[in-house]
Amino acid sequence: MRIKFSTLPAQKAKIRPMTDIVPITSNSLAQAAKILEAGGLVAFPTETVYGLGANACDDRAVAGIFVAKQRPSFNPLISHVANSEAAFALGAETQFAAVLAEHFWPGPLTLVLHRTASCPIARLTSAGLDKIAIRVPAHIAANRLLTAFGKPIAAPSANPSGRISPSTAAHVRAGLAGKIDLILDGGPCENGLESTIIDCSGAAPVLLRPGGISRDAVHQVFEDAGIAARLQDPAEISDDRQPIAPGQLRSHYAPRAKVRLNAHHAVDGEELIGFGPVAGAGKLGLSLSLSGDLREAAANLFAMLHQADGVTAEAGTVIAIAPIPITGIGEAINDRLARAAAPRG
Repeated sequence: MRIKFSTLPAQKAKIRPMTDIVPITSNSLAQAAKILEAGGLVAFPTETVYGLGANACDDRAVAGIFVAKQRPSFNPLISHVANSEAAFALGAETQFAAVLAEHFWPGPLTLVLHRTASCPIARLTSAGLDKIAIRVPAHIAANRLLTAFGKPIAAPSANPSGRISPSTAAHVRAGLAGKIDLILDGGPCENGLESTIIDCSGAAPVLLRPGGISRDAVHQVFEDAGIAARLQDPAEISDDRQPIAPGQLRSHYAPRAKVRLNAHHAVDGEELIGFGPVAGAGKLGLSLSLSGDLREAAANLFAMLHQADGVTAEAGTVIAIAPIPITGIGEAINDRLARAAAPRG
């Protein structure tokens, strides 16, 4: 059964002025840390997408994230910390986790681990589960904010729930203006895709969400470390079951317009986002990567979905997407596109 919003800690809707976007300075980071300490909400850049941060140890602050995003409270959040030592104070370290952390932290990797006995993360942050999701971001500004605040920051993507993830501060304000306290502007996000999520709590590692670190890269690290393990895939997660990590709902990352995948040509009225040999077409003529580079495509994905949605949604037309190879980081790109195109509840 889904947890309904009525089960969240009671809080009145907070009336905020138009949310400011401010450059990242020592003063703005100090301001952001004070807002977080007071239970407020701050959007900040990471190397993946912009996150919507709150004190991960404060139920009421975390409840504010769910209210601002209109996010179902059965959908767990990732807690961000400044370093591996802080991460393993919250989640029980395992052999798989230690090896992956050594190679990929700081970076676009989230580990799901059993809570330690002393873990202060609010139960609402992990949707009541006995496991927590933890990440050490590589973005300098994110690390500076975590260091200034000194506590874990719960931070899903800074956008209305289920919609396109934000890769710029302007994307954040377009979706959440007046609902959050501050937006720290660190420019466009480098990777453009959310983190890879791996459950390292059991007898075998499980890939819960593909992301900025490919399956092949993880396998290579295990092989180099002499670990005979391959990433397993979870049983299919449906909208009627509680997800155990972010990004597992069938419909997610969705623009307002409908999405058509694996398009080689645009149909009348469509905005086609190209890739490689398939050229973009429509009002914008966008291409994720003219050269067919998957890293470039990942970095451009959400920004171009935002652009295409701006010229299609009002007319009720469709965003078409050229075929993307499923190799390497293409697995993560195709995961996001499949959820963007899924039927919406």
